[in-house]
Amino acid sequence: MDFYPAAIEKLIDEFAKLPGIGYKTAQRLTLHVLNLPQEEVTQFAEALIKARGTLKFCSVCGNFTEKDPCAVCSNPSRDHHTICVVEQPKDIMSIEKIRDYNGVYHVLHGNISPMQGRGPQDIRIKELVARMDRAVEEVIVATNPTIEGEATAMYISRVLHPLEIKVTRIASGMPVGGDLDYADEVTLSKAMEGRKEI
Repeated sequence: MDFYPAAIEKLIDEFAKLPGIGYKTAQRLTLHVLNLPQEEVTQFAEALIKARGTLKFCSVCGNFTEKDPCAVCSNPSRDHHTICVVEQPKDIMSIEKIRDYNGVYHVLHGNISPMQGRGPQDIRIKELVARMDRAVEEVIVATNPTIEGEATAMYISRVLHPLEIKVTRIASGMPVGGDLDYADEVTLSKAMEGRKEI
């Protein structure tokens, strides 16, 4: 692809590193950004730098936040008796869209995947266990319905079982192999309604 200057190729390569972005989409994004007025490009770059520099992980749930604890964990009107466990911060946004859940969250930042060398010690399971006290009545496991997500759900169930806390799993409104990020509100709502103890 020598017909682009090196600076354009570098930008295409950087966009192509984003999840779900192939070469053609990266090329379109690059050309779009290069055609923006300089002021908009500067605002875009500054927004990226600011977000990366000011966001941190909530010390309670592990979600992105500017203030610790995050807005959900520090909100007294949320149901702190129920914790919904998700794989990534983006999954919280998906669940919040359905407006049916008023509990708090716990972000694992991954899942158990022996094939990729990720065990329970590599995700935030011990932090989840540390959050268990008499106030917690239910833990809803909303990991993705993949082999790794199912393995993670079963491991969490085994770890929490001796603590006599109700552990439920979101129902099969989610297709196997699916991803919470791509689910619509109706599918997620049905999955929440049909959750069951594991």
